[in-house]
Amino acid sequence: MAKQFLLSNLIAAVTFCCVVLAFEPSPLQDFCVADPASPARVNGLACKDPKSVKAEDFFFGGLHLAGNTTNAVGSKVTPVNVAQIPGLNTLGISLVRIDYAPWGINPPHTHPRATEILTVLEGTLQVGFVTSSPENRLIIKVLKKGDAFVFPIGLVHYQHNVGYGNAVAIAALSSQNPGVIGIANAVFGSDPAIATDVLAKAFQVDESVAALMQSKF
Repeated sequence: MAKQFLLSNLIAAVTFCCVVLAFEPSPLQDFCVADPASPARVNGLACKDPKSVKAEDFFFGGLHLAGNTTNAVGSKVTPVNVAQIPGLNTLGISLVRIDYAPWGINPPHTHPRATEILTVLEGTLQVGFVTSSPENRLIIKVLKKGDAFVFPIGLVHYQHNVGYGNAVAIAALSSQNPGVIGIANAVFGSDPAIATDVLAKAFQVDESVAALMQSKF
C-alpha cells in the first residue's frame, strides 16, 4: 500500500514537472522584429527574417519635439510602441511622451495590458488612479520635475497640469502594445452608440443629457 502511494505521488510530481517545463515565457531568440505584412496570426506580430533586420528596426527619432496640445483636453500623447519600433516585438516594453498645455489633462483612461511608470520632465502634474470596486478609492499625488509615479495595470488613471506653464512627462509601459481605453470616448463615443436609455440609467441623468454627451464624441 505504501509503495503504491509513493508511486502515485512520484507520477504526479513528474507530470507536474513536465507541465511546468513545457512553458517558456521568455524570448527564444535575440529579437523578433515585427513583420506587419505577414499573414501569420500570433499573440503579437510575426518575426522578420533576422538577416533582413537593420538598425532602423530598433530606432525612433523625435521625442525631443513637443506635441501639439491645441485640442479640447490640452494634451498630446506621442507613443513609441511596436507600431513605431518593430524591434519592440516580444520585448514587453514601450513608452510615450505626453505634453500638457497649462491646465491641460490627459483624461481618465486605462491600459488593459500594461502597468505604467511616469516621470515628470517639466512642470507640475496632479496624477491619480482609482482602485477597483467596491472601494473606488482615488489615490492622488502632485508631482514636480524629477518625480515618478506608478499606475497599476488596468486601473483608471489621469494626469492634470496644475501649473501655469507647459508640462512634459515620459512614461514607460510594460507591454509592446499596452492599448488605451479612454473612458469618455469608450462610453460616449462607441460605434455603434450605446443606447441613451442605458447611459441615462448608468449615470443617473436624463436621456437628453446622455444624448448631449454622445454628441461631443
